Amino acid sequence: MFQIWFEANYYHLTPGSNNNDRLSSKRNVPRDVVVLYQVGRGPRAPSISPFPLKLETFLRMAKIPYMNDHSSKFSKKQKTPWMEYNGVAIADSQFCIEHLKKETGKDVNRHLTPEQVGVARAFQKLTEENLYWTMCSEMFGADTTAVKSVIPYRGIKLWLLLSFLRRALRKEMWGHGIGRHTPDEIWSIAVGDMRALSHFIDDKAFLFGDEPCEADCAVFGMLCMMIEHMPTSRHERLIKGELTNLVDYCNRMKARYWPDWDKCILTGKGYANDSGKIYRFDN
Repeated sequence: MFQIWFEANYYHLTPGSNNNDRLSSKRNVPRDVVVLYQVGRGPRAPSISPFPLKLETFLRMAKIPYMNDHSSKFSKKQKTPWMEYNGVAIADSQFCIEHLKKETGKDVNRHLTPEQVGVARAFQKLTEENLYWTMCSEMFGADTTAVKSVIPYRGIKLWLLLSFLRRALRKEMWGHGIGRHTPDEIWSIAVGDMRALSHFIDDKAFLFGDEPCEADCAVFGMLCMMIEHMPTSRHERLIKGELTNLVDYCNRMKARYWPDWDKCILTGKGYANDSGKIYRFDN
């Protein structure tokens, strides 16, 4: 819930955004081109949420043609990101990936053993279902410095939005279970998860060596949020101060799949709204 409202409110003050983008991006969409619905770009990463960044990175990794729709339209499940592919709407980043794998036959895990596929899933779930919630707690806890640097509101608007989001987040976290712990206990979970990722990646290029896999998209998306969109947070200090191999890991993913990174972030040189632009890749 908090993510939906945060992203929806964020979008409307994103430079270069226009609610009419939805119409332009859906017009004359070629067959086999994904329409990826997400909110506008982030200030220092291509999204303000790890899940759109995960899905868009997967599209680039699998070399599936796509276009973005930054009109802030949500799926019938009230989730973002979501996509349309050849007239079929799919919500949830992971369900989008599973559908595309089935429809296109593309498998970025083909170099993994069954055991490695299992380990990859475990690390993805650690990242998305556990570590993610520690980041939410950090961003919307007692110190909101980090989240204030991402939300483009000031004054009473910022105060009202933060008040709503913090209340919604507490409810979400209580239902998840992690919100029943103390802030120090939640932080200990974050440290354990981050160190587990750091130890497993070690000096490897990607999770399982020189060739990235599907789970790398999820891990990359989450770590990028810590590095780029959680300034002054304990997560950022730990990853940049001690677990620097995770920063190096993200830089390798950026170099491989995001050579246009600066053009896809609001503060980047040469930034341009890419809503409706078709990205195609050489197979």
